[in-house]
Amino acid sequence: MTGSTPDARIDTLIELGDGLRVPRQGYGAMSLTDVYGPVSDDEALATLTHAVDAGATFVDTANIYGDGRSERIISRLIATRRDDVQLATKVGIEPRGAIGARGARGDRAHIREQIELSLSRLGTDAVDLYYLHRLDPTVPIEDSVGALGELVAEGKVRHLGLSEVTGEELRRAVTVHPIAAVQTEWSVISRDVEAGVVPAARELGIGFVPYSPLGRQWLTGAFDVARLTDTDARRRFPRFAPEALAANAPVLAEIVAVAAESGLSPAQVALAWLYAKGEEFGLPVVPIPGSRFASRVDENLAALQVRLAPEQVARLDGLADRVVAHRSFDPAWVSSGRE
Repeated sequence: MTGSTPDARIDTLIELGDGLRVPRQGYGAMSLTDVYGPVSDDEALATLTHAVDAGATFVDTANIYGDGRSERIISRLIATRRDDVQLATKVGIEPRGAIGARGARGDRAHIREQIELSLSRLGTDAVDLYYLHRLDPTVPIEDSVGALGELVAEGKVRHLGLSEVTGEELRRAVTVHPIAAVQTEWSVISRDVEAGVVPAARELGIGFVPYSPLGRQWLTGAFDVARLTDTDARRRFPRFAPEALAANAPVLAEIVAVAAESGLSPAQVALAWLYAKGEEFGLPVVPIPGSRFASRVDENLAALQVRLAPEQVARLDGLADRVVAHRSFDPAWVSSGRE
């Protein structure tokens, strides 16, 4: 196994699907908002700039992140560096209400309204990847993807993605329009997608973009429940309830132990495990960890230089089955609730 190196810059791109080429690790731009703790616009921009300078040029945001704040911060960077960035944003969750209390909308009128608002906030005439953020149970996925495909034909979107869809839903979607990427939570403690979504993506030649690859900071070993504010989004997730944190502590201890034995950080171990799974499944895997701190960006990027030994991967593989509490505040909100 190779440990981390001081040079964590990404210099090569890989193809997800449909010709979309991105670096092997992106930047999750929900972290540019106060969702996991307060951050100023200037601080957020500095971290984003650092990530892009380091080669994490695949920047992932959404219309709902900070009620558009994430997109507005990104606009300050791409105003002079648009060609440096592979830009992804999303539509499909109603842009009002708090996490856990929003509905899904995938109708054509909403999609067309929201792309114009996102493009305006971002200050660009097109995004490289546009995801359907959640499937609207009242709208057939074929209709939603058809509406998204119109935006590709019009030049406002270059590639399409889907978030938290099942394997069957993914197969239905590609009958309407090529799909470049599937974005779903996937990590060493959240492996439900391996049953149906991952095999479907592999079969269809679609890349996988794991969100929350570090378990919303928990997998870094740096999470401190005492620092949670009343508005922190993690308060809405079952795994951050006090009883779940206590029950899952031995799982985290196993990951920390592997990291200590290897001279790595827990975050690097968690990300390296995902890359190992991508090789195992024969699937392009591009995680998008987010952080408010440049030092964490560098730590995460250094995982690109890590290769876990087979016995370490096997040791980590069994941890998800021991985890207490669901990964979502509503199982029906994610793919595993519909598989």
